[in-house]
Amino acid sequence: MARQWSEGHSTSILCVGASPGPEGLLASGSEGGEVTVWSQEGTIIGRLTLPGEDDSTSVVFSPAAPSQLYVSHGDTVSVLDPRNLKGLVEEFQGAGEEEINALALNETGSALAVADDSGAVRVLELPGGKVFRTLRRHTNICSSVAFRPHRPNNLVSVGLDMQVMLWGLQKTRPLWTLNLQDVAEEEDDHQQRPGQLFNPPLAHCVSVASCGNILGCAAEDGRVHLMRIGSGSKLEQQGAFKAHSQGASQAHFVSFLSHPYWLISGGNDSHVALWDLSKHPVVAPEGKSQATGPQRRKGKSKAKRKEQHQDKVKSPQKAEAEKGEDEAAGGAEEAMEEKSGPKLSISHGDKPRALHSRNSTFMGSWLNSKSLPFLPRYRLPPTEPS
Repeated sequence: MARQWSEGHSTSILCVGASPGPEGLLASGSEGGEVTVWSQEGTIIGRLTLPGEDDSTSVVFSPAAPSQLYVSHGDTVSVLDPRNLKGLVEEFQGAGEEEINALALNETGSALAVADDSGAVRVLELPGGKVFRTLRRHTNICSSVAFRPHRPNNLVSVGLDMQVMLWGLQKTRPLWTLNLQDVAEEEDDHQQRPGQLFNPPLAHCVSVASCGNILGCAAEDGRVHLMRIGSGSKLEQQGAFKAHSQGASQAHFVSFLSHPYWLISGGNDSHVALWDLSKHPVVAPEGKSQATGPQRRKGKSKAKRKEQHQDKVKSPQKAEAEKGEDEAAGGAEEAMEEKSGPKLSISHGDKPRALHSRNSTFMGSWLNSKSLPFLPRYRLPPTEPS
């Protein structure tokens, strides 16, 4: 069951955000610089059109001060009081080098990350808005950025260059970089068959689970790519699952359910889905060996080299038999992926542009939509004990 909140905007909604405070306020931004704040019942509390009328591309409530709402428009970030939208509280002009695509605040509310079209990520000190780090490694648009919970000086960024980067704010170079295109080419189920085409895994959205160690990235190949961060902030393992038949544009971990590994995704197939990832090989410790990751590129042991030499001289009959076994195993993996599908999937007539969650309510904005569809009070099916 879904419902819509309407009359809050006269133009297409581009972004949504939820306050962590007890009031449960929600904010949405749209083309032309419109910003609307809603109560959790759907009542419009206030509306404002920002100066310059650039599109409102991101809205973020401060986790440390719910009375502060940060909105990006053009290369500027404006600070608003969501309870009193009469004007700007503060404005950081030139916060981005070019048009800003995404904002993120760390848990303490002391740093604001700004991702823009130039591919740069700027980190601003709060209060004040002074730029104290500019992170340049993306070679295309930086589309999304997120801080790690429990690690206020760590953030992750993704871009249309298909790169995922983890940063430590003490330095201006990433701690590690993962190229999603390289990963896609290495995975067996991404091997192209005659007449079969795959979208490149342009990275659109990144989210970090509340544990701080699991990343989820929605990509144009229709997958949500998952990464586990281990000790020393190293990339421990990575994997992916097919979430949408077209490009995946949104992926957000949900913190109010039974464990931190519930994720909602949205795609260009006009579907919104809820996933339980607690048993995914990247998340579950016992599944580490099943995930494909850079850490698998180890030197070959003598035994391994000997085994590979024997493989080269094995009979054609044995090779054909093993090929059949591999194909059967691949089919079993596909069946397993089908079986572990979404716990909830809702079809919508338009493509989702933004998703957010609060308590037991999901909210989203859709392409060319001026209203906010909601999926209220979803009751989860019983799950097997871990």
